[in-house]
Amino acid sequence: MLSAFLPADFDPRRPVALIAGQGLYPVLVAQAIRRAGVPIRLIAFAEETRPDLVESFPEEERRTIIVGQLGKMLKSLKQFDAGYALMAGQITPRRLFNVRPDLKAARILFSLKRRNAETIFGAIASEIEQIGIRMLDARAFLDEQMATAGCMTGRSFPIDREYLDHGIHIARECARLDIGQGCVVRKGTVLAVEAFEGTDEMLRRAGGFKTDGSLFVKTVKTHQDYRFDVPCFGLRTLETMHDAGLSAAALETGRVIMLDKPAVLQQARTWGISLLGFE
Repeated sequence: MLSAFLPADFDPRRPVALIAGQGLYPVLVAQAIRRAGVPIRLIAFAEETRPDLVESFPEEERRTIIVGQLGKMLKSLKQFDAGYALMAGQITPRRLFNVRPDLKAARILFSLKRRNAETIFGAIASEIEQIGIRMLDARAFLDEQMATAGCMTGRSFPIDREYLDHGIHIARECARLDIGQGCVVRKGTVLAVEAFEGTDEMLRRAGGFKTDGSLFVKTVKTHQDYRFDVPCFGLRTLETMHDAGLSAAALETGRVIMLDKPAVLQQARTWGISLLGFE
């Protein structure tokens, strides 16, 4: 089986168009798709997608667009004769919300009662599916990168079960209310919750308090749309935790992607940071 996150009727002969935002995430997806022997094409965003990822594709198998050029994206997907599309990687928030849309994107934005990342990307995904291209779960092909149950760093987890359960409850409530997908708690007290500023800024804020016994919890929304916005945990987040003086994190299993998981676990052990997977 290529991936547990692929539909049962997935056809590995049809090209997958990778719609790639920032960072390592889309790079890992591209590598995994290639290892699986599935044909792949690239939609890159100017000033967002990593240049090395763009350059790894032949010119005829890639397109670079500006954020907001939805019409050009749809045209490119048709030209690729893609059977599937997969979104991976973030877009800079200021660029996403200060976009100069083409006519296609403008029509969609005008129709949205609420404008946030979820509604915008959801509308884009729907437009892609309306032209006969199936959106894939953004976890597809990354099965080995997912958080798994238990203490992944190989030592006993330093947070008492009572405080772990409290942190999980707070994170899930924040996700349910669409505030964010993470929080930092300490012995039953909430130090910080994730909102528009993102995970790293939340961790830095939490680091301004007494951090011994603190716990970072990462979860997903109650009705998470896995076609986009899958929560990730990578070396940058780990480094931010380390700089903030945080030494424990709990990640929801099968739902949080650990970007370059072997490297993350190795560095976590070096820094004495415990990583737990919870269900």
